Amino acid sequence: MKKNKISKNWLHQQKKDIFFKKSKIQGYRSRSAFKLIEMDKKFKFFKKNLTLLDLGSSPGGWSQVAVKKIENGKILAVDIMPMNKISNVEFINGDFCKTEIVKKIMVYFNNKVDVVLSDMAANTTGNKALDSYRTGELCFNAMNLAKKILSPEGIFLSKIFMGSIFKEIDEKANNYFKKVIKYKPLSSKKESKEIYIFCKGILNI
Repeated sequence: MKKNKISKNWLHQQKKDIFFKKSKIQGYRSRSAFKLIEMDKKFKFFKKNLTLLDLGSSPGGWSQVAVKKIENGKILAVDIMPMNKISNVEFINGDFCKTEIVKKIMVYFNNKVDVVLSDMAANTTGNKALDSYRTGELCFNAMNLAKKILSPEGIFLSKIFMGSIFKEIDEKANNYFKKVIKYKPLSSKKESKEIYIFCKGILNI
């Protein structure tokens, strides 16, 4: 199938998508904003004065939700891709796996962080098994950073895909955190293998 035909089909599906439509109406930069809104209703983790790190933030849908939900908080977004400015959100353009970016994150918060979010997914290659594995690696790296910087009762919320690496991620999460819950939001596309892992409370290991 030609690339332009694929693009037209994708656009057609997006126009039919109720959450895509809602994101445009409500001014969110991505439909994934509604996944975060839904997960906050379930887990109730947004509160006043939170410090929050949004990994893989571009184009900014999750940061937009966080700004609306958190009063008097401190929000830092990080991505290797550029992101247009969002009021009351600081942005670092870089790879969170690199030492210099981690240092910038630590300096910005100057203390432990309450919430670490990750809606990252690897660029698709067409090989679903490979894409799932690479997205799993991103989740691993985000979880390792979260373990270092989260407060004792801090929260880590990340996208993962069902696949070969899922069991390893689940095992590591249960070794790192007191509470681990897997959840698929209603706003997540039915055909997608994505789910989210909600983790709370650091285990002292």
